[in-house]
Parts: sequence; structure tokens; C-alpha cells
Amino acid sequence: MSDGTIVADNAAATGAAEEPTPGSGADETTRSHSGDFAAGQFHADHSVPAEPVVPVPAATTSRAGRNLPAALAVGFGLGLSLIAILLFAPLVFIPVAATGVGVATWEVAKRLREADVLVPRIPLIVGGQAVFWLGWPWGASGVAGAFAATALTCMVWRLFDHGLQTAPRNFLRDTAIAVFTLAWIPLLASFATLLLLEPDGNLRVLTFMILVVCSDVGGYVAGVLFGKHPMVPSISPKKSWEGFGGSLVFSVIGGLLTVTLLLDANSMIGVVLGVGLVLVATVGDLIESQIKRELGIKDMGTLLPGHGGIMDRLDSMLPSAFVSWLVLSTLL
Repeated sequence: MSDGTIVADNAAATGAAEEPTPGSGADETTRSHSGDFAAGQFHADHSVPAEPVVPVPAATTSRAGRNLPAALAVGFGLGLSLIAILLFAPLVFIPVAATGVGVATWEVAKRLREADVLVPRIPLIVGGQAVFWLGWPWGASGVAGAFAATALTCMVWRLFDHGLQTAPRNFLRDTAIAVFTLAWIPLLASFATLLLLEPDGNLRVLTFMILVVCSDVGGYVAGVLFGKHPMVPSISPKKSWEGFGGSLVFSVIGGLLTVTLLLDANSMIGVVLGVGLVLVATVGDLIESQIKRELGIKDMGTLLPGHGGIMDRLDSMLPSAFVSWLVLSTLL
């Protein structure tokens, strides 16, 4: 999830204080150079006194550039809803998550097409739903079969989407990115379904979601308080090594508690899971940051106030779902 391990930096605040304000005279030089009035225009002694400027309060934003109250409200609302679903109606999680996967796929496909990358949207969205849903009745075999069929459909669709008489432009690039999107969102998300269907699956899904939140919170807190050393400035300038350390501490503690208390398992599994999720959650965040950088956008969407789009909330959860399934299926 974006902006979880930010670098402490007061440059923005300093720069904002130095910007000219209305009535400060900072733009008078420009006026004096273009203020040679022609005959008949008003002279300075006939000018109307300027009205007092009423300062407009700035929006409440975090140092990660987000509307913090809105982000917290949305985050708590989503978190409590998912906890209630997993505890009291676990199978409802599948259609809820499938909806999120569909919206996220649509957001990414829309952004790509805005950048003239013509990924086939209909096969991606419909086939992505098949990849996610078919893990329920047929497990990993259903996921693999749906993924292969959808990838092939995307290739054929893009090959003939301009008719039989016109050769497609950038066919290799567009189909490769379509298959990447299919793997990035529906395929990785399908491991949450596979995890849910295992014994105590609702608690396993809840465990991995709690650890992702621990990673985000730890990274944010440590990044704000101590962040000095950028982690990968060429991709995400606000991520710091101090924030990464905070993510590790919070996630390992969360892993120890959740694996012991929720899953009644060896606490060392929680350590392995906590470390693994921090690594892949950070990489997932960086992958989306690089994609948005190449597309020249800040967020994939605008559906969630203070967060961006659905995909902006799933970036770290998608690889975490796979690693959680792998670790818990192997060690429990």
C-alpha cells in the first residue's frame, strides 16, 4: 500500500512558506513590465483599493500526501467490515473480494488504455473473475486452467480486435502487458480464495490481512518519525529504510500474536510469515509505484477518499496473499 514508509522531509513546508501570497507585492514586478497603459486606461491614482484577502485553510493531509482523516475513516470502515465478514460469514468474502478484483482490473486497464496500451478489457475483467472464482470449486487446478484460457483469449482478442483486414499495432507489447495484468491482479488474488478454503481458512485470511496492516502502520509511523534514508528514491522517493525497519518490527510482532492466538500454531511460523509479508508487500508497493511513474499518474483510481483507487489498496495485499498461502499451507 502506498506511502507506508515515508521519508521525513520539511522541504515542502518551507517551500510553501516562501511562495508569494496575494497582496504581498511579489507579482508587482510582472505588472510593472506590462503596465504601460495606453491612452484612455485608468492610471494608478484611480485604482480601486484591493479587498482584504481571506486565507483559505489548507486541506488536512498527511506527510504522505493523503487526506488523513478520510483515509483513516475509509480504512477503519473497510477493515471492520472485512473482519465481521470473515468471523461471521466467511464465504461472503469471496464475492466481496471478487468485486474488488474486478474494479481493480478495470482501473488498471483504463489507465493503460489512456496511455495507448490497448489491453483487451473485456477478456481481462471476465477472465479475471473466472481465475478468482474457479479456485472455489476446483482449487489450484481451476485457477491455473482459467488463467491459461484467459491469457490465450487475450492474445486472440488483441490479434483480431481491428478486424481481419487490419494488422494489430503493438500486438506483442499489448498482449504481454495484458498477461502481466492478469497475473498481477486476479492470479495473485486467487490465493486468498485458496487460503480461505483451507481448515480455519477465515482465520488464516484474517491473519494475513492483519499483518499487511501492521506492515503499513509500522512503516508509516517509523517513516514519519525517523525516516532519513530513502530506500529506492528512483522509484518511490518517500520510502525510507527506517520505515522498512518499522514495518518489520510491527509485522513480526503481529505475526507472533496472530499465529499464536488465532491459529494456535508455533510462534516461529509467525516470525517467518511476518518477515515474508513485509518483503513482498514492500515489493508489491514498489511495483505499482513504478507502473504509475511510467504512466505519469498519482493514483490508479479515485473511488476511495484518501486512498485513491481499489488497486492502490491492493498493491501490497496481492503478493501477500500468495506468500501467506505458501507459508501457512507448508508449515501448518
